[in-house]
Amino acid sequence: MGGFFGTVLSEPCAADLFYGTDYQSHLGTRRGGMATFSKEHGFYRVIHNLESTYFRTRFESELDMFKGESGIGIISDTDAQPMLMNSHLGRFALVTVAKINNMEEIADSLLKENMHLSEFSSGKINPTELVGLLIIKGKNFVEGIENVYRNVKGSCSMLLLTEDGIIAARDFWGRTPIVIGKKEGGYAATSESTAFPNLGYETEYFVGPGEIVRLRSNGIETLRPAEKEVQVCSFLWIYYGFPTSCYEGKNVEDVRFTTGRVMGESDDTEIDSVGGIPDSGIGMAIGYAAGSKVPYQRGISKYTPTWPRSFMPANQEMRNLVAKMKLIPNKDMLKGKRCLFCDDSIVRGTQLRDSAKALKLLGAKEVHMRIACPPLIYACPFINFSASKSELELITRRVIQDFETGNDKKTLLSDTLTTQNVASIPDERIKAYATTDSPEYKTMVNEIAKRLELDSLKFSKLETIVEAIGLPKCKICTHCFDGSSFHTCHGANI
Repeated sequence: MGGFFGTVLSEPCAADLFYGTDYQSHLGTRRGGMATFSKEHGFYRVIHNLESTYFRTRFESELDMFKGESGIGIISDTDAQPMLMNSHLGRFALVTVAKINNMEEIADSLLKENMHLSEFSSGKINPTELVGLLIIKGKNFVEGIENVYRNVKGSCSMLLLTEDGIIAARDFWGRTPIVIGKKEGGYAATSESTAFPNLGYETEYFVGPGEIVRLRSNGIETLRPAEKEVQVCSFLWIYYGFPTSCYEGKNVEDVRFTTGRVMGESDDTEIDSVGGIPDSGIGMAIGYAAGSKVPYQRGISKYTPTWPRSFMPANQEMRNLVAKMKLIPNKDMLKGKRCLFCDDSIVRGTQLRDSAKALKLLGAKEVHMRIACPPLIYACPFINFSASKSELELITRRVIQDFETGNDKKTLLSDTLTTQNVASIPDERIKAYATTDSPEYKTMVNEIAKRLELDSLKFSKLETIVEAIGLPKCKICTHCFDGSSFHTCHGANI
């Protein structure tokens, strides 16, 4: 995924920009970049690779080079940003949080119009450059951003640093957030409101879906009103968000606590302790402990001095190693106990299976898992949720595949499955497994528990997630749980 931060002040912005961007570090690990603008020095931009270090260590020594009162920064899990562009609209810098599913199609169309695409060492199209080219096709910035909305299949939120302030444009369906903060002498726009408190900003406004606003040091100007319909990604609260962040006015930690409390109140499993898988499982675990009245204990701790990040390398072998290295079980808190742990989700299940084995080897009498979200059954086409290349990497789909084909030899997590060597399962059968408490759902969950060697496994109900977030179901994207398509609160499918 990724997160951005931009600010326009009546004084030099470098310090706010530096620390505000650093507060996006839990959202990405690959590339970091900042750009500033001053009337005296123009635009200045730096991009660094972050795969072997951290944002602060790469940029701190260069901070004096960033001049001016306005700037934007990003930490991205995808492409090198910000992009600097010069066009009939003027010079501007651009950062995006986007997933563009039709990049090749857009690129081909632009090339046919005699537009130019740069080459990068990765050998891939830079999606932010693609967005920039779509923008400069417009007669003005608003028309250009609307061109992005019309052409991109997926999602795209962005910040543009111009010679006249910062333009913030939220994804047309509002899948990813932009929050506006205010303090004396200026404004900021960010993916994560976590960036505001320590820098002195107060949350002023949540940019609406498809809305475009311009930030200057002395105020906010609406350039395009928000759309009426919104489909906010529910995983912002479940997984992505830092505990102190708020989206649509709803705090991340509050949602996680509520989902845990609700499950704890209704779960009759006999256990001795509740723990959270760091970091995103902790809020749910504290809620579960409150609801179940079973003590919260840290049976697993995260080694934060050198493993502070939530995201891990794209290479699966390295992901497994990193997962093992950063989470350290506490034998003295596990021995002889019936332990229950909470986590945000189960994707492939590889890490969880290995963790369950390790916990029992260290003396845990039983290992139970409670998951903050419903089973992940559909791949996300809207944001870069995981490194999965196929739905068949999801443990749920492997189980469904085995059940629906009558495969007696259960598919192992390490087995390679592709669309070329598996049978096609009718969508109505897949939906049967996605329906909470259906016979197929219960059979699937029980089988996952067996394959992961867990004593029990339960997932939050979709209804609980919706209630905890506090928005109508029609305003929340739950595609990865139930396969739901675009819909509006007025009942019309789009």
